[in-house]
Amino acid sequence: MDRLSGMEAFARAVETGSFSAAGEMLGLSPQAVGKQVRLLEEHLGVRLIHRTTRRQSLTEAGRDLYERVRLILAEVEAVEAAAARSQTVPRGQIRVNAPVTFGAYDLARVLPAYLATCPEVDVELTLSDRKVDLIEEGYEVVFRVGPPVESGLIARPLRPMDFALCAAPSYLAARGAPRQPADLKQHECLGFAYMATGDQWRFLGPEGPEAVEVSYRLLVNNGQALLTAALAGLGLLLQPTALVRDAVAAGHLVPVLPAYRPVSRPMHLLYAPDRRITPKLRSFIDFALAHFAGPAAAG
Repeated sequence: MDRLSGMEAFARAVETGSFSAAGEMLGLSPQAVGKQVRLLEEHLGVRLIHRTTRRQSLTEAGRDLYERVRLILAEVEAVEAAAARSQTVPRGQIRVNAPVTFGAYDLARVLPAYLATCPEVDVELTLSDRKVDLIEEGYEVVFRVGPPVESGLIARPLRPMDFALCAAPSYLAARGAPRQPADLKQHECLGFAYMATGDQWRFLGPEGPEAVEVSYRLLVNNGQALLTAALAGLGLLLQPTALVRDAVAAGHLVPVLPAYRPVSRPMHLLYAPDRRITPKLRSFIDFALAHFAGPAAAG
């Protein structure tokens, strides 16, 4: 027998005073309620309710059991309510991976607002410029610069990552400022090891797209280290706008080739498909799109 159903039928019969009223509450016939109670009595080996054609009354065993059953049913209701709430309220830890510069200078700025909105969610954010495997490495969300190439993942477009070309005033005073992209071949260029285009820097100029092959005196796999080198006057820096904006605003770096805009790179938010996305993942996706979605992702 289903002991929990029998306990509920018994408790409702006690509370309502009859099998008929209990049946209306439970959506059962009076006969079905009576059967549930009889099965419970047989399972326990005691009579719980004295029944006559006119009335019913609890036995001593029935009174003792009712107090225990009432607590059990209350606990069951609390468990069911908690389970239902877990399907609607964002909670738990979410593992996120993002490129170093985007994560440190853009994502980290808005994460406090997300955590305030979802107080029961913890974020584990890993910053890396290498291409991580979302499934194998156990991430739930990955921010990716460049076109998505993984099959089987959902890719939501974000606004492109913009780049800036700049240098320290001391470098420009010593070497002069380039006037066109081809001039970069005669300059010291600071290279980013994960640059998708390798040794080629690309621009959109007055006459359309232009690309130039550059050589690197310094090649680093970290944008912050390149920024430090540029501030020391070592060479020209081509990095995300977010990384250099404060140094440019303070005059520590100066924009170079203002008539030529470095080509932006697409960005996407990646996550695994699931027919029932968890509330924490849904909340993070919605928050990220609200802050970083580009025109193509709107709506």
